[in-house]
Formats: sequence, C-alpha cells, structure tokens
Amino acid sequence: MKIVEILRQTENILRERGIPTPRLDAEVLLAFSLGTERHHLYRKQQEILSASEITRFQAMVERRRAGEPVAYITGRKEFWSLEFEVDGNVLIPRPDTEVLVEETLRIAEVLGRPDPAILEIGTGSGIISIALATELAGTRLAAVDASADALAVARRNAERHGVASRIRFLHGNIFAPLSEKFDIVVSNPPYISEEEYACLSEGIRRFEPPEALISGPEGTEFHQRIVAGGAAFLRPGGWIVMEIGATQKDALEKLLKQEGEYDSIGFRPDYAGIPRVVSARRKE
Repeated sequence: MKIVEILRQTENILRERGIPTPRLDAEVLLAFSLGTERHHLYRKQQEILSASEITRFQAMVERRRAGEPVAYITGRKEFWSLEFEVDGNVLIPRPDTEVLVEETLRIAEVLGRPDPAILEIGTGSGIISIALATELAGTRLAAVDASADALAVARRNAERHGVASRIRFLHGNIFAPLSEKFDIVVSNPPYISEEEYACLSEGIRRFEPPEALISGPEGTEFHQRIVAGGAAFLRPGGWIVMEIGATQKDALEKLLKQEGEYDSIGFRPDYAGIPRVVSARRKE
C-alpha cells in the first residue's frame, strides 16, 4: 500500500470513530512509525510500505481508535519549542501553559536578579522547570511532585535538554520536602472540579492521571494549599505564579486577598483571552 493510500484510509477510520483531528493524527502516527518527519510524507506519497511497516503503523492506529492520545502513543510532545518525553504518569503538555512560563520569565526580569531561586510545585514531566532553566542560564530550581514515576520522567527530560544539574527534583506533597525560601513559586496545579472532570473527554479521563487534574469540589483545593503555605517559602518581595481554570479568576483573587500575605495581584490571559495565570507578590 502506498503512503498516500494508507493515510487516506486511516483518516477515514479515525473520522468514523469520532476522532477530532483524523488527518493530523494519521500523519503524525505514520511519520513516527516510519521514523521520519510529517512533511517528508508528502515527498514520498507514492512510496510503497512494507508489510512490517503497515503492521507497526496499524497497531498505533488501533490505540488511537481506542481513544489513547497521540502523545502517549508516540511518547513525546512539544512544549516551548522543546520535545519532551511523556507517558501515562504525567499530563500531556498544553499550549496554554506556555503563558505560565511567559509570566514567570516576566517576573524574573522584574526581580532583576541574575539567578532567582525558583520552586515549581507539581512538576509532572518537568516542562515548566526545564523551559525556565533553558531561558534563565544562571538559575537553579527545585521541582516537587508527589509521584515518583512522574519525577523519573522529569529527570529524563532534564537530562535530554542539558539542565539536570540545575534542577533538584524532590519527591513529596507540595511544600513537604522543602525548608529554604525562594524568589518565585510557580505551579500548574490540578484545577478541575469533580463535576467538571466527569464532563471531560473520554481520552482524558481514561488515559491521563486524574490526580494531576482533579482538585476537589471547587477545583481550587490545590491553589488554596499553595497560597496558604507559599508565604513561608517565599522571600519578602517574592512571587507566587499559578495557572488557573477559565472561571476561577474571582475565586483566586478573593483567596489571595483574604490570606493577607500578598499584594500586586494580577492576571494574565491565555491566547484566547481567558484569564489563565494569577500572580501575586509576598508583602515585604
């Protein structure tokens, strides 16, 4: 079977299954299966695949038909123009989280220090800490996660991108493994309510780790814990920066004001204009 034919056939199969991006998924999986890039497929449209190549590709297509995300099938996902290893122990990186990195870099510049001390809570695959480390050459970071399996993925990603010597990966719950203070605490915590989780797509609920998504009945339980404990781990004038859900702006603003330890509360929108990141400064 030719490449052009198997792509057309696979696109139809995935469309019939209700996959939202059938052509894209077919191309990504075939390119990965063949060890090439997507754009090379169009140069080789008339190339005939071997039986073993077709078998290997069809096994991937069956996994996609069953709802498994493409990133878990290929074991990789791009974020911040870097390629990361991902598996079922970690969330698949979302483009909106790049806004969190952007805001953290902005705050690092405001601080005016060449080597701000940064803590990430809930590092998962390590994408945030690693992206920050690649941008802030003098910075050392600590990255905490409650999942030892997620930390193993994060460490491999840090090694891959040459920043492992500048990131301490710590196993524990939120602030538990820490004693020192930081200039910035950054987090993309779970922020899906229990009710919202039930409405998420089958692919997310079946394959992505629920503990990295669900945060109590309101979706803000982890934000509350980070805000409550954050002041003790921030230097005076240090900043807390967190990703939030689309409807959580008012709740987070109220929470930070009530805590009484923070000022300069602000919000940064994502690429759709939705408030996606909250930041606040610890009072001096």
